Amino acid sequence: MITTRITTDYLQIPKSDDSHGDDGAELQFYGRVRDMENGQPIVALDYEYYEGMAEKELQKLGEEAMRSFAISQLDCIHRVGNVPVGEASLKVVIWSKHRVEALNAMAWFISQMKKDVPIWKNAVLKDGSRIPSM
Repeated sequence: MITTRITTDYLQIPKSDDSHGDDGAELQFYGRVRDMENGQPIVALDYEYYEGMAEKELQKLGEEAMRSFAISQLDCIHRVGNVPVGEASLKVVIWSKHRVEALNAMAWFISQMKKDVPIWKNAVLKDGSRIPSM
C-alpha cells in the first residue's frame, strides 16, 4: 500500500500505528526546518511545487520503492508553502518485516525524492528576504 500527499497543513507527529502485526519495523522520518540555511540564520523555508506533477512523481517513487525493497507500506506527506523553523516539512513512514529493508528503502526514497520531485525551497531570512536554498 502506498499513500502520498502534498499539503499546506501543519504535520502533526502522531502515535504509532499498531495495526501492522506482520511487520517488525516501523520507520518514521520527519524532515524539520533548521534555523540556518547556507550559513545564514532563517525564520522559515518557503516550498513551491509543480502542482499535479509533484504528486505524480511522489506516487511513482512510492511504487518503485515497493517494487525495489521488501517493504509492506510507504506513506509520504510533503508540506508546501511557508514552513517555520522547527516544524516538519516532510513525513515518510515505511513498514517492513525487518529494519534493514526499511532503512534502505527510506534512504533511497528520500534521495530520489530530492532529485526527481519538482518541489523547490527558498530560505526566508529574518528581514523577510528570500534566497534559493539547496
